[in-house]
Amino acid sequence: MEIVTLEFFQRALIGGILIGITAPLMGLFLVLRRLSMIGDTLSHVSIAGVALGFLTGIYPVAVGLVFAIAATFAIEKLRKAYKTYAELSIAIIMSGGVALASLLFSMGKGFNVSVTGYLFGSIYTLDSVDLLLIGIVTVVVLLAIGLHAKELFLLAFDEDAAAVSGLPTRYFNFMISILTALVISVSIKIVGALLVSALLTIPAACSLAIARSFRQSIVTVVVVAELAVVIGLITAGIWNLAPGGTIVMLLIVILLLLLSVRRRVSRG
Repeated sequence: MEIVTLEFFQRALIGGILIGITAPLMGLFLVLRRLSMIGDTLSHVSIAGVALGFLTGIYPVAVGLVFAIAATFAIEKLRKAYKTYAELSIAIIMSGGVALASLLFSMGKGFNVSVTGYLFGSIYTLDSVDLLLIGIVTVVVLLAIGLHAKELFLLAFDEDAAAVSGLPTRYFNFMISILTALVISVSIKIVGALLVSALLTIPAACSLAIARSFRQSIVTVVVVAELAVVIGLITAGIWNLAPGGTIVMLLIVILLLLLSVRRRVSRG
């Protein structure tokens, strides 16, 4: 347990705890809107931005953030163009993100090792700039949700009813997408682009299994994510395991336990 006293681990713990609040909250809204795969899409696009950042010498997370926000606008535009087949927008942007990332990788083979940290996570390498960015994103997300909780609730459960009631659905759709892009961009260094969608969706799946109200769902996703992050980081630090993979595997274990408990309760 001496690892808890080390400075790099404390930075990792702070970053993980902050992301453990924002990622599952945004994931809950995405899952309720049947857009759970958007996390994978934006994370792949972010990796293309990270690669470009290494190639140009610009802060990689910042470039990944710009790419992710641009992708959210593209997804919303395509969703309007293909209203009946809205999921096409996600598939198209994901394909473009992977293709661009592969091209950028081939152009800068020297930084492939550095990019690997963003693919699978490198939470132990978080520095003060990373923590500052994560902190700003956390504040922005919490303020947005706190100020527009009722509107986001209505939009998540019935977008058509929200539009009929006069809610500016386009504005809130863009807001959710941009907030998701912000969270994913700062999360990929913690759990990695290949695993970040798990931090968005699995806590939401846990809440759907046991929560009986929207408020309970919000509390559940945060509690589940924080348990997985804190226990996962400590376990990974002690046993020298991959932190991102450990966190995600713990999330899956928690989900399976909750599903098992629900099944037993329903039978009883």
